[in-house]
Amino acid sequence: MIQIYHNPRCGKSRNCILFLKDSDQEFEIINYLETPPSFEELKALLQKLNLSPIELVRQKEKIWIETFKGKLLTPDEVIRAMVENPILIERPIVVNGNKASIGRDLDKIKAII
Repeated sequence: MIQIYHNPRCGKSRNCILFLKDSDQEFEIINYLETPPSFEELKALLQKLNLSPIELVRQKEKIWIETFKGKLLTPDEVIRAMVENPILIERPIVVNGNKASIGRDLDKIKAII
């Protein structure tokens, strides 16, 4: 089943849900701010996205700027930062089996569903 890591306050995330509804695909909504992925789940998600941890970070978020910006972090430390502060995770993320994409570009979502 398709999953979407969703933030209800994000317009791109809401648009992605509407797109999925229109596609007549069954999907599960994961409000990742309420139920953040574990370290291992996030690591697996990064592999499906084919991204490095830093590429999934919302680097303009206040908590990133105040706590992490300018620090030399290992990939595992970046993942831990996202697990502990899920607001840092780029959104929305759509997962379909072993494929995933950040849903800011609906054409990329279309390609994986």
